[in-house]
Amino acid sequence: MAAPMSSVGKPSAERSPFNNTSFQKKTRSKLISIPGTRPSVQNGQLLVSTGVTSLDYLLGGGLAVGTVLLIEEDRYDSYSRMILKYFLAEGVVCRHELYVAAAQDNPDDILQELPAPILDDVAMHKPAEQPRLSCEPPDGLDAMKIAWRYQNLPKVQTALASSSRFGHYYDVSKTMEPEIRQAAKCHRFYLPEHPTQSSPPHSTMLESYSALLKSLQEVINREGFDVAAPMSNSRNILRIGLHSLGSALWGDDLCCHDNPKNGRALTTFLYGLRALLRSSLSVAVVTVPSHLIQDRALMGSITRLCDNAIALESFKGSERETNPLYKDYHGLIHVRQVPHLNCLASKLPDHKDLAFKLKRKQFSIERLHLPPDLSDTVSRVSRGELAGATTVASACGSGSSGNKHLDF
Repeated sequence: MAAPMSSVGKPSAERSPFNNTSFQKKTRSKLISIPGTRPSVQNGQLLVSTGVTSLDYLLGGGLAVGTVLLIEEDRYDSYSRMILKYFLAEGVVCRHELYVAAAQDNPDDILQELPAPILDDVAMHKPAEQPRLSCEPPDGLDAMKIAWRYQNLPKVQTALASSSRFGHYYDVSKTMEPEIRQAAKCHRFYLPEHPTQSSPPHSTMLESYSALLKSLQEVINREGFDVAAPMSNSRNILRIGLHSLGSALWGDDLCCHDNPKNGRALTTFLYGLRALLRSSLSVAVVTVPSHLIQDRALMGSITRLCDNAIALESFKGSERETNPLYKDYHGLIHVRQVPHLNCLASKLPDHKDLAFKLKRKQFSIERLHLPPDLSDTVSRVSRGELAGATTVASACGSGSSGNKHLDF
């Protein structure tokens, strides 16, 4: 074996015996430092926030750069559109570049509806504890309002949140100021402004999807989001929002027929989109009206082609809207798929029963907890009387076999 260059011409006595080893000190690879991102503690992947802190917790800390989040729209496209606006608003606050594509609404109209960010001192404000007056009863009397056997049980935390803060908070009752919104660089794709031609007979992708994918590739290459581009100190993230893919407005017939003619058009586009994002500093959120797609096997293929997949089930217009069991929530959320990045097994959510609700100013996801089985119109006294009457009736019923002439 050849000697190292640094040891040539030196006496053998001066050589250290440790220089002949083949082991080298392992150095950590330098992570890319981009505002609005952080590395994952599970797999080291670069993460961005969705704008909804509870959704970040549900997805394992946030959205990994280079992945696709699929959102199955609710029936009226109210809450899925809201999550998309949260995702774009977070990009504006973090000074990321945006790419918005739609076929129904103009991307400018979607950007004008972005929620306004809330200041940290307002979002994290907690009221100070007021001093207790001497005339106020102690806490022990207040605790007697519930049954004694429930006092020592641990409190159930319904909110989904992590110990470390990531992302920002937004007020859905207000829109973002134009000065803040216009400071972000945004790329738009409005399908009516891009005249498309009929697809070739041998092509499995619609011309609308081909034009969208080509536009995305041009933006990624031109703006320097490709990881193969020369490294610079001003690297940034491209947030991509694609609204209502698979609908008839995109020229797709997935929602119109049981056996669609262009059944593989959307899956082909998602395959190309994921391959494009894997080699770029980009992350995408795609909404699909899954409730209109009749072929469930095809919907399963669409889900598997995305890294993350969630479904929103709104109570609006259903029987659950008036059900008192769900009076504190506006719908259910189902986790269809979580990513497998740099690991053999992905981390699944702790709870599968999840619900979302829209407060006066904020959208949140919580663990679903049903209230006790006590009606608002039935008091505890009437319940006790009903239970006592049932006990007496059952006792009399058991003794009726010995005395058949017993009347009530």
